[in-house]
Amino acid sequence: MITYDKGVIEAVSTGSHYDPHAFLGAHPDPDNDARAIVRVRRPLAESVSLLLTNGETIDMEHIADGMWIAGVPAPVGKYRIRTTYPDGPDWLAGDPYRHTPTIGELDLHLIAEGRHERLWEVLGAHPQTHEGEPGTAFAVWAPNARAVRVVGDHNDWSGEGHAMRSMGASGLWEIFIPDTGVGTRYKYEILTPDNEWVLRADPLAQHTEAPPATASIVTRSEYRWNDGAWMTRRAATHAVAQPLSIYELHLGSWRRGLDYRQAATELIAHIKETGFTHVEFLPLAEHPFGGSWGYQVTGYYAPTARYGSPDDLRFLIDQLHQAGIGVILDWVPAHFPRDAFALAQFDGRPLYEHPDPRRGEHRDWGTLIFDYGRPEVRNFLVANALYWLREFHIDGLRVDAVASMLYLDYSRDDGDWEPNIHGGRENLEAIRFLQELNATAYRKHPGIMMIAEESTSFPGVTSPTNHAGLGFGFKWNMGWMNDSLQYIRRDPLHRAHHHGEITFSFVYAFGENYILPISHDEVVHGKGSLLAKMPGSHEQKLATVRAYLAYMWAHPGKKLLFMGQEFGQLSEWAESNELEWWLLEQPLHQQLIHLVSELNRLYKVTAPLWVRDNDATSFSRLGAPGWDPNIVAFARRDGHGGQVVSITNFAGVALHGVELDLPRAGTWQEILNTDALEFGGHGEGNLGAVYAHDNTPKKALLDDASRTSPRATLMIPALTTLWLRYQPGTALR
Repeated sequence: MITYDKGVIEAVSTGSHYDPHAFLGAHPDPDNDARAIVRVRRPLAESVSLLLTNGETIDMEHIADGMWIAGVPAPVGKYRIRTTYPDGPDWLAGDPYRHTPTIGELDLHLIAEGRHERLWEVLGAHPQTHEGEPGTAFAVWAPNARAVRVVGDHNDWSGEGHAMRSMGASGLWEIFIPDTGVGTRYKYEILTPDNEWVLRADPLAQHTEAPPATASIVTRSEYRWNDGAWMTRRAATHAVAQPLSIYELHLGSWRRGLDYRQAATELIAHIKETGFTHVEFLPLAEHPFGGSWGYQVTGYYAPTARYGSPDDLRFLIDQLHQAGIGVILDWVPAHFPRDAFALAQFDGRPLYEHPDPRRGEHRDWGTLIFDYGRPEVRNFLVANALYWLREFHIDGLRVDAVASMLYLDYSRDDGDWEPNIHGGRENLEAIRFLQELNATAYRKHPGIMMIAEESTSFPGVTSPTNHAGLGFGFKWNMGWMNDSLQYIRRDPLHRAHHHGEITFSFVYAFGENYILPISHDEVVHGKGSLLAKMPGSHEQKLATVRAYLAYMWAHPGKKLLFMGQEFGQLSEWAESNELEWWLLEQPLHQQLIHLVSELNRLYKVTAPLWVRDNDATSFSRLGAPGWDPNIVAFARRDGHGGQVVSITNFAGVALHGVELDLPRAGTWQEILNTDALEFGGHGEGNLGAVYAHDNTPKKALLDDASRTSPRATLMIPALTTLWLRYQPGTALR
């Protein structure tokens, strides 16, 4: 006769047992090899019976505390449970506890090692047919939990009947729930070490409710991609040697009210008009507070439901790719918020965050910092990057706040941080994580871009990991951004005394693979829009913006411009407001967007401006040391004879008769003049061509000291940038 431990029955009955499958479901009858014992939990039931696949119905007997038992012929195949309740209809359902785990031994091994590169295919919620029965497999990592239950629409948010089984030392919990599928809302109910039940959203959920609701949603992609040609080209492309101009945008405030699918048409039209090669979305992973702009993530694997479903986002990206436009996504592995429904103290103890507050709490942002030394946490983040690259065909990830990850004393007072094992300030675990992240991403997805927002002089950010670098493809040039914006804020009368602010970047321009950003961070929190930073009248502000952007587009490094600056947004950006599109009704603002379009058009067809961005020999300063400090001039070369010269007059007055040494004698075509009438300027300039005369005496030898550079005489309008392109075959003596 079988006896039952009352403690086990009570724990199973209340859904607080760590291994309910050991009691519930079908098990061998110790007294009869030809039979099996099936136990189910049905509290308050009037009667319970099993429906076998051969059509036989077997009545079950109540044991205690809502537990029912029946003997059935062995082996036990598929069966369903019919339950009758007083004053209610019969309920027919499958049995979660008849199923074997959906997680294999290899999965467990890879997760424990922190090396599961498709973690999202194992953890989370996955609708599938398992052992002949349709349903959803749920799995979650919660090593400190005493018990875990799935609650949701499928059980009226009461999880006692859907307690998960512990998968041992892995810290994983698993259950397959029949009759549960796409669209089901759910959460995990976790019994903490302090014996408290807490509700948590699924860290691996791939779909969520739209905020402020916080439930996870079972989903499955049905999308069929049509960007094969783009993906093939991308895999064969090295981004450093390609033109790259990025349009950074916050989807919710670019144009209000658009969902992912609606945005596709309007965004593609705008990018086609302005000529950017890529768009970069501020974070689109789920986040509860819109005012964080997406930088405080609670659903790392779920596109925000504010704008539609995951497949709607896939549609937007697919359409951009088919239109020849790349897609970069902001990604936030540096910190996460403290919201009680998400990752913070997930199973009642620090889990995703570092347990030491000196490493686990971000003082400035009020957020928590990932424990980069824990294999499962590192796996969660690396797999998340691969998830966006694989499942959404993202072309690049811009990794936010890298500097805060690299240094243990980042924004901390003395005594509030602990040195590493070598006594230094570097976060060695975070460095190893970033190296693993980049090496894995590039190995799995050739042609993508990993981009660091890194504001310090940390060495080797874009050096390969096998040379002790971090392995990023690009780094934002924050020094150039800060110095140049400080310079152009100054009155033109004073700029001559601060020439180094606009030229110091030339000293280190080739130390990393740089992107020059005018990002969202520079047009918020009282900083004003790009246009508002400029001194002078409205007309002078626009002229300075035109000159500055053309100088930026010629400067070594790829380009990034935040939305609104392409047409001269007046107000600083606020995520709650749409861009000031009405400005395009004014000719000067329409002419500014025309200039940006022309900058991108010329940039893409002018190889000297991008093909050797990481080669110092492709660049040279022009102008003698005693030359006018309001003028910044330099040459770019493509290594095949192509040359372009950029000349910017940051003074408020036109300069006539300026003599400038050019790299070669001959004709230099003025291909861009930001003072042209078509861009809203005064139409002053050099009539389309400049001739550089060779001043070397005819009898001088090539190595003679009397040899001089070819020289041209220029007129440079006030607050203007000129681009001159050398015309081969025009050099005459």
